Amino acid sequence: MKFVVSSLGLSAGLQAVSKVIGGKSPQPILDNFLFSIRDGVFVVTASDSETTLKSNIEVAEIMEEGEIAVPARLLTESIKEFPDQPLEFRTDDERKVIEIRWLTGHSQLPMIDASEYPEIPGLNSERRILEIKSEVLLEGLSRTQYASANEDLRPIMNGVYFDMEPDMLTLVATDSHKLAYYERHDIKSAEKSSFILPKKPAAILKSILPKSDMIVKISYDSRNAYFEYENNLLVSRLIEGNYPSYRSIIPKNNNNHMIINRIGMLHAVRRVSVCANPGTSLIKLDLSMNMVNISAQDIDFSLAANEDMVCQYEGEPMQIGFKSTILIDTLSNMPYEDICVQLYDSNRAVLIKGAYNTDENEEVSALVMPMMINA
Repeated sequence: MKFVVSSLGLSAGLQAVSKVIGGKSPQPILDNFLFSIRDGVFVVTASDSETTLKSNIEVAEIMEEGEIAVPARLLTESIKEFPDQPLEFRTDDERKVIEIRWLTGHSQLPMIDASEYPEIPGLNSERRILEIKSEVLLEGLSRTQYASANEDLRPIMNGVYFDMEPDMLTLVATDSHKLAYYERHDIKSAEKSSFILPKKPAAILKSILPKSDMIVKISYDSRNAYFEYENNLLVSRLIEGNYPSYRSIIPKNNNNHMIINRIGMLHAVRRVSVCANPGTSLIKLDLSMNMVNISAQDIDFSLAANEDMVCQYEGEPMQIGFKSTILIDTLSNMPYEDICVQLYDSNRAVLIKGAYNTDENEEVSALVMPMMINA
């Protein structure tokens, strides 16, 4: 293998695919990138055995094609120190090294036979295909992925649920304390289907997808999903199992409504939560006509804080408690300027939506479970 590539272009590509490599790889070979040049195309691959990311990187010149594996951390750390300049890579099969040459110096790294690198799993004949704009998929992941769980006993909660129906696409994530869902009514499927994308590949996609109208092609079967766009391919093992019936827990009769500025409420909750008991993170909301009082206290250390906010409230006066960290996460990940907080009583799930319908094709909502006030 012998080729010339821009240091900045290579560094950007390596930084992107290296997101897949975990701190402790299940196989030693997965601590390496797979370099492949076939038919004039340079492809870099990284994998942790569950998730694989492939990216095509533009090269200035190819003198000899081939395929090798090279140490990921060493190469990434080395390449990112270069200013923009051409780098020449050439392999030495006898010494089992890859040499890197630039204008004022050179280095060498060990290389491994590419045959040891695991193959990407294929899709079976029952695979389905969904095409979605990159900006829509990015928005859906950004509004839901934060709510996914990290549980060993219920792995189906540890990801984002893609629910495809003939009249809409819904992305859902929950950890049983909060639930976030994102609906698109302009994305339709020929038949009802679904899959659960683990939180790691969901986070990787969220970090690398461009905010554009470029099409992402999603191909999936019961075990794996392919996400293809431009010169990138992410392959993920799916979480197997039946996702909870999330629609059945979305409240329909929360008749007490508070409309409030989201950013203002977020900052107020953050300010007040500094004085919350660190063991419970409990904050209280006292709701009355056109006013909400947000308060927290830690009796053990004589800490207390409260703040009044103007709002539009229609309903019975109510006091309700929340875990501040959950409420902050939820408010931080909603896109609306003003939100409508819909409540039934102090013990049932609270539904948070946009106060005004700004896009008839899109809806972002969240459920938050309250806490006992005397917790």
